[in-house]
Amino acid sequence: MGSLPELLDGFASAITPLNLLFALLGVLLGTAVGVLPGIGPAMTVALLLPVTYVLEPTSALIMFAGIYYGGMYGGSTTSILLNTPGESSSIMTALEGNKMAKAGRGAAALGTAAIGSFVAGTIATLLLALVAPTVVELAIGITPADYFALAVIAFVAVATVLGASPLRGLASLGVGLYLGLVGTDLISGQERFTLGVPQLADGLDVVVVAVALFAVGEALYVASRLRRGPVEVMAMQGRFMTGQDLRRSWAPWLRGTALGFPFGALPAGGAEIPTFLSYAAERKLTKHPEEFGHGAIEGVAGPEAANNAAAAGVLVPLLTLGLPTSATAAILLAAFQGYGIQPGPALLTTEGPLVWTLIASLFIGNTMLLVLNLPLAGVWVKLLRIPRPYLYAGILMFASLGCYAVNADPLDLVILLLLGVLGFFMRRYGWPVAPAVIGLILGPVAENNLRRALAISDGDLGVLVETWFSRIVLLLALVALVGPIVLRVVRGQRPSPSEVGAGAPATGRPQHRSGTDEPAEVGTPRRDGRDD
Repeated sequence: MGSLPELLDGFASAITPLNLLFALLGVLLGTAVGVLPGIGPAMTVALLLPVTYVLEPTSALIMFAGIYYGGMYGGSTTSILLNTPGESSSIMTALEGNKMAKAGRGAAALGTAAIGSFVAGTIATLLLALVAPTVVELAIGITPADYFALAVIAFVAVATVLGASPLRGLASLGVGLYLGLVGTDLISGQERFTLGVPQLADGLDVVVVAVALFAVGEALYVASRLRRGPVEVMAMQGRFMTGQDLRRSWAPWLRGTALGFPFGALPAGGAEIPTFLSYAAERKLTKHPEEFGHGAIEGVAGPEAANNAAAAGVLVPLLTLGLPTSATAAILLAAFQGYGIQPGPALLTTEGPLVWTLIASLFIGNTMLLVLNLPLAGVWVKLLRIPRPYLYAGILMFASLGCYAVNADPLDLVILLLLGVLGFFMRRYGWPVAPAVIGLILGPVAENNLRRALAISDGDLGVLVETWFSRIVLLLALVALVGPIVLRVVRGQRPSPSEVGAGAPATGRPQHRSGTDEPAEVGTPRRDGRDD
């Protein structure tokens, strides 16, 4: 409990009237943007990142904590009422939650998602406060070669998990790594891939790249496939939650939290695997198996708790090791770097008050979400009815204004457009966007640690597997990369092109994916064959 005094000091800083106002503003903005169709937490955070740059670091990160959790809450609303998961970790919520809404139990589905998010977020944030100092103590002795190994496993994890095809995930990662090379080499001082443009000597601005790939790319993709007519939103009917609903939900909330936080805290973790495991566990443990696939409340409670617990868990490797293991965490890392703060083992020492204030603000933002957003659920439902032409035109306008405001450089608007077109084609051909953003941010970190390790060893590559830690981590990365293919070969099943590289159905037609690396809708396809 050595971290308790620091956490109490963080609360003392976070509950000042001004910081509470920023937390409230972050929660409302995060939920309002996150609830919009097809917009997940990563895109919400990327779109609102420029807004925080006018604030001083503590207030900005407090506001960002509210945006982070608010975007998660908003994503569950669209999953349940619109059957449109904003990210892959929300698919399970959409699967059962939308069926509950169609059965006239939308209010109960939103209720169990909201309370489950609060329970999981609170427990997971407390675990974050307890675990982070211990991880920092272990990380202090990590060598540059060990950091490189951690970066490799993070690369493999995001490339193989965030998308239907490992090869396309790795290709997207390669795009991000290339974009991360643009600028001046910190060791040699030579400019790389700047095309003679002086503004690129400092590299591509992470905010511009993230907003371009997530927001602009998504807006262009949706515009290219837009169908006429209003969006069908399920009515929020029925009672909020009955006593039976609470009895059926509390255990899934706790089990989902127990699954979500450890997976999120792993350097190669994330929220996708624990949500699927939570759904499978609840389906096996339920006393009402006949309801699964038709609107089982356990199928909403467990995965939603796992999703939010993992969201807090990903802050462990982010704050203690400087490793983003999700798209949202990558943008959070960009927020830190925008203020000249580099997360890692030294963060709790150099910026201890700031970190503990951030963790305390997560508790506050999570509570605000529960208190404010359940009564405001009807307002968020009305936002879902915004016509998509107006919605995405507004996204393009705010994305452009926000990116220009970061550096007041017209070149950023050109880069925004070019990378937005790249983001459109990545969606068009089924390339996940998240690995590109993580490659951009984590690539220079991996490169610098690789070159430092080789400099220490006079170029001997054996230094990369010199410690037991790096050997184990690189072995795990190798298993994660080739394991699925080997298993299919052992079972006598030849891997299909979609599993190995194409990522497409047997017909050869590519799977079109939304800006958050999952299909925009998981329900029954429209008869006219056109996408939203």
